[in-house]
Amino acid sequence: MTETTSPDLDLYARRLAFERPLAADLDTLRALQRAHLRTVPFENSSVLFGEPIVLDQAAFVRKLGAQVRGGFCYELNGAFASLLVDAGFAVELLEARVFTDGGRVGPRFDHLALRVTIDEPWLVDVGFGYSFLEPLRLSTDAEQQDQMGTFRFSAAADGIDLEWRHRDGRWVAEYRFDPKPHDLEDFGDTCAYQQTSPDSPFVQGWICSLVDGNGATTLSDRRLIVSSGETRTEQDVDDADLPAILAARFGIRARLEGRRWIRAGG
Repeated sequence: MTETTSPDLDLYARRLAFERPLAADLDTLRALQRAHLRTVPFENSSVLFGEPIVLDQAAFVRKLGAQVRGGFCYELNGAFASLLVDAGFAVELLEARVFTDGGRVGPRFDHLALRVTIDEPWLVDVGFGYSFLEPLRLSTDAEQQDQMGTFRFSAAADGIDLEWRHRDGRWVAEYRFDPKPHDLEDFGDTCAYQQTSPDSPFVQGWICSLVDGNGATTLSDRRLIVSSGETRTEQDVDDADLPAILAARFGIRARLEGRRWIRAGG
């Protein structure tokens, strides 16, 4: 991996309204994750624009800092890991498998999350879109309250499940992660699959999310979903209206040519 330069890290930190050097303490970690989720969108524009995503943390930091863009989990958590390591945090990359709507667990390396140890381990994630707002203590002993709701960890035969209690009281598993740390290169095959396979959801349509308050704005292909606390609204969006929504909600400038989305404005 290419070494991340200080100017790139400076721009990235400033986008989150921080200045380097950062303190390596829990309060800073919490504030950084909150700021990241509310500032940097989870989005798949590079995939739809046909821009190859290479597993390079320096490139991730440059994309989020100098280019002021978003990305998907490998990019967002990969860049965040660089910022945290630069601050002096102990960071490990975790492999996770995302649960489908039908409750089935996805393939290995489907998602990248972070474990940060400050006296004790914490699950950190700025690359899953609408989920927990602050780091969660990695313990199966008790439920944990977050501004977004109630979360817990449950032990599984082949990992640990992150679960979120929904408004109707049901516990829903978000992803299952392996506590064994991995190198960024280990995610290469699945990262390539996510941006090239016709079966990948990132290839099939828009997937964008940005946290706002105690909810989020999400674009699922052509459906705009706005949630806040107990309220949720959904509306279908026409192709003609999508460029304005992408720009206003997620900072993405795009236009449709035929059936292909391309980057607008250079």
